[in-house]
Amino acid sequence: EQVKSDYLVFALMLLVSAAVGVYYAWTDRDQRSSGNFLIGGRRMTALPVSLSLTASFMSAITVLSNPAEVYRYGASIGFYIIAFAMAVLVTSEVFMPVFYRLTITSTYEYLELRFNRATRLMGTLLFIVQTILYTGIVIYAPALALNQVTGMDLWGAVISTGVVCTFYCTMGGLKAVVWTDVFQVGFWIKKQHNECFTAEQTVLIFFSTSFDINPLRRHTFWTITIGGTFIWVSIYGINQAQVQRYNSCKSLIHAKLSLYTNLLGLWSILLCSVFAGMCLYSVYKKCDPWTAGLVSAPDQLMPYLVMDILGDYPGLPGLFVAAAYSGSLSTVSSSINALAAVTVEDLIKPCTNMSEKHLSWTSKGLSLLYGALCIGMAALASLMGGILQAAVSIFGVTGGPLLGLFTLGILCPFANSKGAVSGLLSGLVVSLWVGITAQIYPPSPEMSRPLSLTTEGCNLTTVDSLNWTSTTLRPLLAESWYSLSYLYFSPIGTVISISVGLMVSLCTGCRLGVESRLTLMKEDTTVYHLFRFFKDRVSALPAVTWC
Repeated sequence: EQVKSDYLVFALMLLVSAAVGVYYAWTDRDQRSSGNFLIGGRRMTALPVSLSLTASFMSAITVLSNPAEVYRYGASIGFYIIAFAMAVLVTSEVFMPVFYRLTITSTYEYLELRFNRATRLMGTLLFIVQTILYTGIVIYAPALALNQVTGMDLWGAVISTGVVCTFYCTMGGLKAVVWTDVFQVGFWIKKQHNECFTAEQTVLIFFSTSFDINPLRRHTFWTITIGGTFIWVSIYGINQAQVQRYNSCKSLIHAKLSLYTNLLGLWSILLCSVFAGMCLYSVYKKCDPWTAGLVSAPDQLMPYLVMDILGDYPGLPGLFVAAAYSGSLSTVSSSINALAAVTVEDLIKPCTNMSEKHLSWTSKGLSLLYGALCIGMAALASLMGGILQAAVSIFGVTGGPLLGLFTLGILCPFANSKGAVSGLLSGLVVSLWVGITAQIYPPSPEMSRPLSLTTEGCNLTTVDSLNWTSTTLRPLLAESWYSLSYLYFSPIGTVISISVGLMVSLCTGCRLGVESRLTLMKEDTTVYHLFRFFKDRVSALPAVTWC
């Protein structure tokens, strides 16, 4: 009965998500246009969009790995609170006004307007490759973690997740994606509440970070705030999945409000995942399940804790599984919808004269195709082994050069197309090189500073009482610049892309006469409007007559 109730909760989450797609396919049956399908007809309001923004990149990988990160290395990831705030501020003030003003469906359409078609195609193809790769991993990784701990059928979970996402994306378009994200966030919040308060919590000194400026340190205040800001600006500022959402809002005010409301969601999820990691440490610090061989990967620690302390309560493990998979559903559906959008806008529309009705059906067909490709990528991910982590890192690395390219166009009016292409390619090569070499030469424990975890408190006779973080478990690696903190991959790609782009533009003749709507204008910034407001208030004051 307990197993049945767990599967019932999981099936209910999938069923409701699919029903949302059917609902919006029916209600929008007479509005068959690609714009209505891909960006919701630009009639969305702030609240559902903000929840969808929160869900889109907070996948099950985040839900499972953040507590494990705290368990292994301490709560220094809590400094992401600053990075999230900076990313939202920069996105709201720099990127959102330009993209919203242009009323574009594809982010990469901007690149053709600002530079040329070749730059647009490069950005589009890079986005398609990285998104298919990442989405396959998002489907497979949580399925593997939960399968090995809860016993849920691996490929049943993978295929059901992919099929349901593909179904409601194909049927309902962006509206279905946004409203299923809202439903899934509700599941998620309930799971995070359970994680925070079902295990004994102790007051721990967990912020084992420092203000050391050494870039080889895995996590410090500087790596998390600086590197994290670049990473999240590349996600919220230019990633198609996110830009497509706030561009669906009915006004710029709603778009900005959705972004700042989303910030509250990001903070809540981060704090809950930190508390969950503290729960893990308080329960297992004297009997580490990984060292004891009870789990085979750190990402399985949260499911193991849930089964350990909630396994006797019917439905609660199922709630955890449903919530973890809701993270995957939100990310996968956002990715499928974004992939369909860029393919229609960047690859099909410029080459054909299809009617809006045909473009709408083409978008649905592309959603179906990309859903199948993502499921296939999940199958490929199962064969990757150690390359899985490298693939996730490469996905993060590509955001830096793309961020540099868009920043070059928006903030540097004299940059030309030659500089844009040269900067993108240079940034991509350098960031990939740094990322791959960092995988080959990982940092030593002195740089990553793992917490002390032992098996001394286990009632097991088959394991030795070892501290898995001990340097005796592997040879101490000589520190080198190849062991750069992974959080600096994105800043390096961004800086290289902008620097090379500027130099090449200056050497090949600066571009003149760029349309003002393609660059950031002073009227776009909040500071300008605040200045005008106070200036008008001062001007309205009565004049003072001096004797």
